[in-house]
Amino acid sequence: MAPPPFRVDPADPRPIWRQIEEGLLHAITRGDYAVGTPVPSVRDLAKQLRVNPNTVVKVYQHLGDQGLLEVRRGEGTFVARTPERIPARERTRWLKEAARRLVDEGTSKGVAPRDLLSALERAIKDAEDSEESPS
Repeated sequence: MAPPPFRVDPADPRPIWRQIEEGLLHAITRGDYAVGTPVPSVRDLAKQLRVNPNTVVKVYQHLGDQGLLEVRRGEGTFVARTPERIPARERTRWLKEAARRLVDEGTSKGVAPRDLLSALERAIKDAEDSEESPS
């Protein structure tokens, strides 16, 4: 059983289930879990992340409700589609939450909003550059 490509942070103010959901979405987007491939079982992921299995069930159900995961009885839970096709309303909600967390954490550490914006712009440029460079 390979470790999940993300972690949860008990010190993070976001609920554990939200951290798992965002980690899983990011892993699917990156291609760690391709469409049609299984994600870890509830028990395996809960054990690896040291969380209650009911927390993982909640995440899988929520992602299933969005059409991102599908349960195949007797086989497991599989990626049904990629997050790029998530409805605009859901993407907007996530983006607002992520931006708010970044601003809150940065300002709590004394980082000026303009410096946060500059760092974000650099990170976006770096991500775009890495997507364009050959592997």
